Formats: sequence, structure tokens, C-alpha cells
Amino acid sequence: MTRALIISDSHGLTSEILSVRDRENADYMIHCGDSELDADADELDQFYVVGGNCDFDDRYPTEQTLTINGVTFCVVHGHLHQVKSNLLTLGYRAKELGAQVICFGHTHIAGAEQVESQLFINPGSIRLPRGRKEATYAIMEWETSSNITVSFYEESGEPITELFYNASF
Repeated sequence: MTRALIISDSHGLTSEILSVRDRENADYMIHCGDSELDADADELDQFYVVGGNCDFDDRYPTEQTLTINGVTFCVVHGHLHQVKSNLLTLGYRAKELGAQVICFGHTHIAGAEQVESQLFINPGSIRLPRGRKEATYAIMEWETSSNITVSFYEESGEPITELFYNASF
């Protein structure tokens, strides 16, 4: 079983990132931007990271594409893809890259949704959540692309079961 930690919009938090990272012991870790940390910050060590609209270190890429255990990810912050309006632009970009899973932030609203053969995951924000009171992050687990589970947790590690999502391609 492959396990990926997905986090976003931490806006300067450091000990919280370390706490989540150490507790979850994920195989892969993704930060979808707006960390407001330097690109070489210790807290982001081993994370695939992208820059958001509040990240001013120009060493951050605006997107990353990675393939993990048969699943291709497109990782962006979302501010350059108008994600506050809809997911069409982001979905088109992910198709260009051949990505099935799209990880993004910017809206601070936690959720997962499959649209045709694409799975969109927004882990929410561990600092400034919107749409709910809990600060959140996500864990994606899979053995094959036909059995994907996305689980959401409060920053403290408590599960938010009503947000859990199952997908397959």
C-alpha cells in the first residue's frame, strides 16, 4: 500500500508541519503551496513542493508532475488555474500532463472529487480552513489505480470521516 501525505496552505506554520509529517509516516509527501517558508526550509525536507501566491521564494516551481506506483500526479497551488471559480482549467492542464490525480490548494476548502478519469484533491489548510472549523490535511492510499482512498484529518490527527473519498480509474 502506497501512502501519500498531502498538505497545503500552512502559511508560516512550522511545528505543525513537522508534527503531521512525523505522525503520518507517509511514503511520499506533497505540499500544494503557500507554506510561506524558504524553499530549503527543514520542515519541507522530503516534500514535493510548489509555490503559491503567498510564497515569494522564486526557487519554488509553479507545478510538479510525478508518477508514484502507477499513478501520475499534477501538483499546483491553484491560483494560476482559477480554482476559486471552477476546476476546468486545472483539469485541462492535468490532461496535458497525463495526470490522473490533481493536488491543489488555494481555496483552503478540503475535499476530493472524481470527474471522469481525474481525481481532484484539496487537502484544505492546516492554518486557515474555510468551510469548516477544523484545520485539515489529506492522506491518499492505494495499491493500484483501481482502489484509491483519500482520507482527511484534523491537524491534530483526528479523522474527519465525512470527507473520506474512494476513487478508481
